[in-house]
Amino acid sequence: MIQFSNVTKVYQGGWTALEDAHFDVQRGEFVLLTGASGAGKSTILRLIYMDEAPDSGDVSLSFQGNLAYHSAEKISGGRRQQLRRRLGIVFQDFKLLADRTVYENVALALRVADETETRIKHRVYEVLNLVKLGAQARRFPHELSGGEQQRVAIARAMANEPDIVLADEPTGNLDPASSHEILRIFQDIHAAGTAVMMATHDYPLIDALPYRRILVEQGRIIGDGYPEPLNEPPVFLA
Repeated sequence: MIQFSNVTKVYQGGWTALEDAHFDVQRGEFVLLTGASGAGKSTILRLIYMDEAPDSGDVSLSFQGNLAYHSAEKISGGRRQQLRRRLGIVFQDFKLLADRTVYENVALALRVADETETRIKHRVYEVLNLVKLGAQARRFPHELSGGEQQRVAIARAMANEPDIVLADEPTGNLDPASSHEILRIFQDIHAAGTAVMMATHDYPLIDALPYRRILVEQGRIIGDGYPEPLNEPPVFLA
């Protein structure tokens, strides 16, 4: 589904954020992208959703229906938007619109995709119920806790039924209880068949999970595999 082939990204000033990265993510995987702050995790995610283009190497994505896209500089803005509808993106700082209700924040993703109002209403409540916020649809972001705002952001990311959810430090601004709830929701999403790629340096949160881990250090991938023991079912949080 996602393939990085010898990808390097250098920012202004000569800072190498990612160097010669090579990996792939298969349909339905749960991948934890780990490493310290500034290691290059966010750069990897930005390259996947094509907010950035690699300076060398190639980022390839393929989805059901034989849609295929390559490095960001090779596609038009319109095709980039088509791609992003196949991706669900969750940020650390939520990025909710303060002047829109919970319902409208989620509905916006569907309106951009030209869905009918009937379909929008059905899908908005479907994903809000997924994150246990169906009763909060008419509230505004400032009326919610940080954990609830992140759950709205996850609902918005799931609105267009993405092939993969990309989460960039989604628990970075949350207390431990809220962090565990967010992780449990990602586990539910994965169990239902959607791939998840989650960037995090919250090692205590993920310590007991047997999902694949890609370790990034100073822009280089230095580890890619599964923690011991192998082949056991994931630990679902209570």
